[in-house]
Amino acid sequence: MTIKTLGEMRVGEHGRISKIGGNGQVHRRILDMGVIPPAAVVVERIAPMGDPIWIRLRGYQLSLRKEEAINVQVEVD
Repeated sequence: MTIKTLGEMRVGEHGRISKIGGNGQVHRRILDMGVIPPAAVVVERIAPMGDPIWIRLRGYQLSLRKEEAINVQVEVD
């Protein structure tokens, strides 16, 4: 098992959220979107320039900016 940030993951990779980093509003915003450990997550699409990143977790799709995604650590399967 490898630990990566969502910003480092490739399309099709999946794993479980292990830790939310960041501080202040960034941390709060990520948690408010439902990105909470230990939710399962799959990277579905990445925009051509790498930002934003579309993920699926808890049965819904979510778009994150790369600056948000680098604050989410995932245990990649």
